[in-house]
Amino acid sequence: MDILEKIIGIWLSGGWVMVPLALLAVLIYANGIQLLLFLRKGNIQLGHESEWLTWIYNPALAEGRAGEIIRYTQENVTASKHVRNRFTEVRQSILHSVERRLRFLNMLVATAPLMGLLGTVIGMLGTFAAISSGGGAETAAMVAAGISEALITTQTGLFIALPGIFLVLIVRRKMHTIEAALARIEAISLTKLNLD
Repeated sequence: MDILEKIIGIWLSGGWVMVPLALLAVLIYANGIQLLLFLRKGNIQLGHESEWLTWIYNPALAEGRAGEIIRYTQENVTASKHVRNRFTEVRQSILHSVERRLRFLNMLVATAPLMGLLGTVIGMLGTFAAISSGGGAETAAMVAAGISEALITTQTGLFIALPGIFLVLIVRRKMHTIEAALARIEAISLTKLNLD
């Protein structure tokens, strides 16, 4: 119970900026984890290249999301540009919403240190106001409270942003993996179909 009281005391010494920082942290981690789960467990699982080869040469055997993509990109095509156009459509339908949500996550992560900086400025203004009020024990306590508020909010903003950056990098890496897989399926399909 003593540790919880210390945490609450530190939290309260950060001032009102700690409330938006807490909400920002919830938004960042909820969106980041939701994106990761969508990319991992969602409809984007494409299988392995050994399966693609079999499926491209025999689309009727194709399974899952990769099978849908292979069948869609090979049905009623007469030219390689049709295959390319269909793969462009597939990329846009799969990755457009992920890219949009990733931009929003990036914006949230960039906001966290700025929100911490706002708390720093507010804390320093309190410190300067205390210094200008005169001397004594009361002034020293007010200066200490202002400096504490300034440092805690900055620290909290950075603590929120740093793991958020790693979430963004992981999501971006998974997106590039999906893009590379789609490009490989497209290349194999164009080679197999041998269209003009």
